[in-house]
Amino acid sequence: MRGSTRTLTAATAVLVALGTGAAPAAGSAPAPRPSYAAAAPGQLRDVRQIPLQGAVNVRDVGGHRTYDGERVRRGLVYRADALSKLTDADVGTLAGLGLRTVVDFRVAEEVRYDGPDRLPAGLAATARPVPDNGLFRQLMTVIGSRDPVKQEELLGGGRAEAFMREVYRAFVTDATGRAHFAATLRDLAAGGAAPLLYHCTAGKDRTGWLTYVLLRAVGVPERTAVADYSASNTFRAAYDARVRESLRQAGLMLKPELLIPLQEVRTDYLDAALAEATRQYGSFGGYLTKGLGLDARTLLGLRERLVG
Repeated sequence: MRGSTRTLTAATAVLVALGTGAAPAAGSAPAPRPSYAAAAPGQLRDVRQIPLQGAVNVRDVGGHRTYDGERVRRGLVYRADALSKLTDADVGTLAGLGLRTVVDFRVAEEVRYDGPDRLPAGLAATARPVPDNGLFRQLMTVIGSRDPVKQEELLGGGRAEAFMREVYRAFVTDATGRAHFAATLRDLAAGGAAPLLYHCTAGKDRTGWLTYVLLRAVGVPERTAVADYSASNTFRAAYDARVRESLRQAGLMLKPELLIPLQEVRTDYLDAALAEATRQYGSFGGYLTKGLGLDARTLLGLRERLVG
């Protein structure tokens, strides 16, 4: 974000609140409060961040131990937030990863407002939009209104948290989302697509759910998969705190802390998706085989290619 924070437009503010756009000016906010469900330092031991200037939640999915003591191989799968604001140096860093495939889970409305990915020469993103259950439009409505009463009515009193639980249930119930998640897992199982990077806007919800699913599918213990999911709060905390202060200073929100449940990941959101998977398909395994349509050969391929 360039210039005074008071020049923020509603659309720009929405993009920033979603976790995209250039970071607010350094020093524009007080130190962020401790983040809900932030990963503990010990849980981050095996999490390797790819430091970039134009994105804050880019990580190697590898490094985690499986139940049988093996490790998920590094350098094969990456997770990220939006790549549309990368600097030239960032693009060079991505080039050094040797990526063959980039999958973009953003819906068309997000891409239209935020812009396409900035990628190394010769690499184009594969669009596999996963519906966000109206999260982008919800933010447009909330921030664009500039109305503290309406903002409280939409997000206060636990309503933001309830909305996010519905977003996560939709990851399981929406047929398009399931198909696009499954296609990405099949790419990884078949070989030839890796190193592969997938991302959404903030790199925490659609990207976080798929990463959790992938790690569990290859034999990573649930506790470890949850820690990787929760680590988004650690990597995003300072940026998100600056965003809230920018919205306050711009006069767009009197109480930007109402956005915190939308900015963070929380284990009860994850639990909502898992409960829906059990309700629809009987178990997490049923979600993999019936919901995503992954056969035994695909699941074995994931394990063989990604663990060792």
